[in-house]
Amino acid sequence: MEKKLQRDSKALCALILVFSFLFVAYESHFKKAFAEETVMSADAGGENALQDEYDEWTDDLEEEESAPRIRDPLERFNRGVFAFNDFFYFKALKPVARGYRFITPEPVRVGVKNFFYNLGFPVRFVNDILQIKFQKAGQDTCQFILNSTAGILGFFNPARRCPWLNQPPEDTGQTLGTWSIGNGFYIVWPLLGPSTLRDSVGLVGDYFLQPVSYVRPFYISLSARSYESVNDTSLSIGEYESLKESALDPYTAFKDAYLQYRQKAVQE
Repeated sequence: MEKKLQRDSKALCALILVFSFLFVAYESHFKKAFAEETVMSADAGGENALQDEYDEWTDDLEEEESAPRIRDPLERFNRGVFAFNDFFYFKALKPVARGYRFITPEPVRVGVKNFFYNLGFPVRFVNDILQIKFQKAGQDTCQFILNSTAGILGFFNPARRCPWLNQPPEDTGQTLGTWSIGNGFYIVWPLLGPSTLRDSVGLVGDYFLQPVSYVRPFYISLSARSYESVNDTSLSIGEYESLKESALDPYTAFKDAYLQYRQKAVQE
């Protein structure tokens, strides 16, 4: 009985090795085998269907390789916060933003958005320097000066007519990414939304670089940030709803979208 078990164990190990070899060799020989199968089935009219299936398979592999990966050990907590943020958006933020949009002309709302963006110049400038992007720091400085003067404190954006002045903005999270610091793990913050451990640290850095953070008393600073959020939402109502409705699992869809956006931002 014992000898039989030893023989079975050896046979099982051999079988595992064979399957492992086949699995490793599968990808490298798949295209050749697929081409041979296509030739054999050409008379039956299946060549195009087989090639389409192979192309779809390789496209899926490329997407999986390019998609950013991140650990999500707090998934249960994150999904709970995501549900809370979703409830807050539909029951509080969106109704307020819709009412604000109804009474406030769009040019005014765009001007307010321009003002807050212009006010965030220190965040962009410092992170340009930290990433050793001195040319970009100069471009952001020129944009800030032009919009602060000719644009009347940034409410108007004359710099938009100069494409070389309109560069993708930098933040502390992107700076940490360019320093080869990984994402860490995924986390969803109440009201603030999706983030990562690295970007959460970056948010703290951005907070201390934002001039609004130093407005006192504190509730005025908080009111200014809340107003900025309502104003931005009034200009983007419908975007959140569209992405949510098109996703089978909104939580996963928003996580993937956020990670891809941040990956692209770091690469730029």
